[in-house]
Amino acid sequence: MIRQLTLLPLLVFSCALSAEEYPPTDRWDYAMIGFKLEDEINPKPKGGIVMTGSSSMRFWDHRIHEDLKPLSIVSKGFGGSNMNDVLTYLDLLVLSHDPRAVVIYEGDNDVAQGVPVPNIVDTYQKTIAQIHEHNKEIRIYLLSVKPSVLRENMWPTMQAVNKELQAIAASDQRINYIDVATPMLNPDGSANESLLISDGLHMNQKGYDIWRDTVAPFLLEREAKYEFSQ
Repeated sequence: MIRQLTLLPLLVFSCALSAEEYPPTDRWDYAMIGFKLEDEINPKPKGGIVMTGSSSMRFWDHRIHEDLKPLSIVSKGFGGSNMNDVLTYLDLLVLSHDPRAVVIYEGDNDVAQGVPVPNIVDTYQKTIAQIHEHNKEIRIYLLSVKPSVLRENMWPTMQAVNKELQAIAASDQRINYIDVATPMLNPDGSANESLLISDGLHMNQKGYDIWRDTVAPFLLEREAKYEFSQ
């Protein structure tokens, strides 16, 4: 307990630049303590690829290493998170691992929480700036916001976020946009329910097959040469 309490000030101190429309980030303090203890018990090699984001990233954890082998993956997804949570805990989740690349999946919960698109985009940009302040050579991969049945009424807003993420990627050669959304749509543009579990939001194994088939070749083409040179 003493050890946990000594960590809390560090985590609280890390909370910064929160957008007014975002919910408080301190709900993650104890989860971050868990991440920190995990890293101390089982430290990850530096120079890998940190994968962070909300539940879609978190639930990929059980197969992500197999899906993306032989890439060195550091999995740091935390379900229910938004982009501001990633920004707040960026040092612990990402920068402490000195990654060569970072893959981010957010925006889904941001839209569901009613955060305006400009604020979501601004939070992405602040996160990217902090990553490149740490190391200007880090490559960043932004996954598109995925469609879902539960949030189908929010899809136009999510598409607006995706358009902005594409623009961010187009502005900097260190940033890439990976479209995991289009393969998850039906021909009529609606969310493919067969790729989701019964809640209509989270992906089943077929959904993660699509993510594997989309993300793996994209990353391997750009990251394998760094993997094998380490």
